[in-house]
Amino acid sequence: MLRKDKLYEIIFEADTREGKLFDVALIFLILFSIALVMLDSIQGISGKYHQLLRIAEWIVTLTFTIEYILRIYIVQKPWRYITSFYGIVDLLAIIPTYMGLFVVGGQSLIVIRAIRLLRVFRILKLTRYTRAGRFLVMAMIRSREKIFIFLFFVLTLVIIFGTIMYIVEGPEHGFTSIPTSIYWAIVTLTTVGYGDISPSTGLGQFLASLIMIIGYAIIAVPTGIVTSEMLSARIHANTQVCSNCLHDRHDDDALFCKKCGHPLHLNHQNGNGSTSGQVSPSGDPYQ
Repeated sequence: MLRKDKLYEIIFEADTREGKLFDVALIFLILFSIALVMLDSIQGISGKYHQLLRIAEWIVTLTFTIEYILRIYIVQKPWRYITSFYGIVDLLAIIPTYMGLFVVGGQSLIVIRAIRLLRVFRILKLTRYTRAGRFLVMAMIRSREKIFIFLFFVLTLVIIFGTIMYIVEGPEHGFTSIPTSIYWAIVTLTTVGYGDISPSTGLGQFLASLIMIIGYAIIAVPTGIVTSEMLSARIHANTQVCSNCLHDRHDDDALFCKKCGHPLHLNHQNGNGSTSGQVSPSGDPYQ
């Protein structure tokens, strides 16, 4: 049976051959599970291969359940992992199938379908196994204040323009209320343009043209915000995860976690290609 530190190295890290194989296998399993959800929604395929799809789904669910239990078992602070973003995602990946066992009866078919469709959240697990995904999430987190201010500015614009259009056009032209006018302003500002409501007066059409031009101008703003964060951020080649706090953004040569100070279980390549582990002074990274 594998030691606890070896399991940690395989499941939480990707510097070793076993860790990379584990990540790749989980990526394929996640994609396969998403394909099962999609196929199950097609009436012709679901009716013909219902039993086969159910068996495949249970195999996937049991595999994810074992992975979830192992992650809880090997981390030093299980509750911190359980309540973390990835811990919640891992739970969402397995709980819908089990909940389907307890929701019975013809009146609950819609509920069962909704629960089973929650399995699509497994796609969120992919961000853990791709460096680009982690990098994008990090850039989004760092730019959250700027994005919030931008969204507040857009919300202010649509409220102002929606109210003005309600005054200018009025109910006789489809702008029956301020919320309806705000809906039109959002559709116009985002350049979607459903066409279900449109201004008829000259002033209203002028304002609509102005909103459309502003919409084109502000589309690039959130892209620029995130892009600037991505350019200013450093891409870390290190994939080590702290066994104490699960922090994973460390310098390449770090021996201790920059967040909690816990020794990292680093694997550095030596001259002959083998690896040497950096553990705590006692020799046990879990003490």
